[in-house]
Amino acid sequence: MGKIVAREEMAQGTIILNEIDAPRISRKAKPGQFVILQADETGERIPLTMADTNPEKGTITIIYMVIGKSTTRFKELMVGDEYYALIGPLGKPTHIENVGKVVCVGGGTGIAVLHPITRALKEAGNEVTTILGSRTYDLLIMEEKMKAASTTLNICTDDGSHGHHGFVTDVLKDVLEKNDIDLVVAIGPIPMMKFCSLITKEKNIKTLVSLNPIMVDGTGMCGCCRVTVGNETKFACVDGPEFDGHKVNFDELAKRLASYLEDEKLSLEAYEKCKLQ
Repeated sequence: MGKIVAREEMAQGTIILNEIDAPRISRKAKPGQFVILQADETGERIPLTMADTNPEKGTITIIYMVIGKSTTRFKELMVGDEYYALIGPLGKPTHIENVGKVVCVGGGTGIAVLHPITRALKEAGNEVTTILGSRTYDLLIMEEKMKAASTTLNICTDDGSHGHHGFVTDVLKDVLEKNDIDLVVAIGPIPMMKFCSLITKEKNIKTLVSLNPIMVDGTGMCGCCRVTVGNETKFACVDGPEFDGHKVNFDELAKRLASYLEDEKLSLEAYEKCKLQ
């Protein structure tokens, strides 16, 4: 378990897809759940929500953005290589039911997280309008898969290179004005989820977001993944990763995620320097 059986570089090599041999996880995993991966014995434990599962093949698919030392080390793993550790499925799965009309909003690698949820909501009989956003068309991922998983697909790019020239919130406002929506699922960068939640809160539309804070053990023991939801402390690994977007303290979450940015930069620089020696 943990061997990479397929690999794809997307978004100009900044986002990597790995299909991993994990038969036991693939049989039990449900939309919204995640795994924790570790590249080597001294590596960082990274939580990643599964973008897809294939119980017949016994594989799971994860998609991540190359940002720091740990994800750079992940990128160096090729087909045939194995992760040192792979744990899952973890977290509470998405509650899937036929509620009527649903809007799914995704940005960046959050699109990968959104994919199995969107597909399951459509299969449950919902009318699913999906809105995907990226800075530019070259950085957009999984467009065709998301089209197949949705009833209607809308694309937004910051620079206007594909679809709507603007933000996902622009299209979300328009959809909410023209339709009676029963549920919104927003997954992506913190600012995107925050502003989507502010828009839906005004209309009292139930909104789910998926949070990915700093995490170590994934079992609720360390407390690193704590987030404030409705003035209560929750652990994303066991209470989430999905929460009511109207209750999440996004500003606090953003500050906590930024706590180690300088350390992460120095760690990557030291790793790159070591590779050159």
